[in-house]
Amino acid sequence: MTANPYRGEATLFVAGTPRLLRPTFAALVAAEDELGPLFALVERAGAGQLRLAEMAALFWHCLADRSAVDRDAVGSAVLALGLAEASKPLRMLLGQILQGSTDEAA
Repeated sequence: MTANPYRGEATLFVAGTPRLLRPTFAALVAAEDELGPLFALVERAGAGQLRLAEMAALFWHCLADRSAVDRDAVGSAVLALGLAEASKPLRMLLGQILQGSTDEAA
């Protein structure tokens, strides 16, 4: 699967394999249940206060297919990428949270 940036999708490499991050309503609700209000999450990210665990949790909930990846692998992927590289898919997801979809077919 290829990420569709018009839907706020991004790609995260986990153990060398590209994994699709798709911020669906269900995924974002699950992330919010765990992490608290998404707007507060966005504010923390903007202030440089987002924790590594929060980033990994958001990625985990937004994985389009979690069947072949465990949560620890997502955390390890974030750590392996480093914060600068992991912030690229994070920006896509946060943009989707703030702006919504720009794809009329969504």
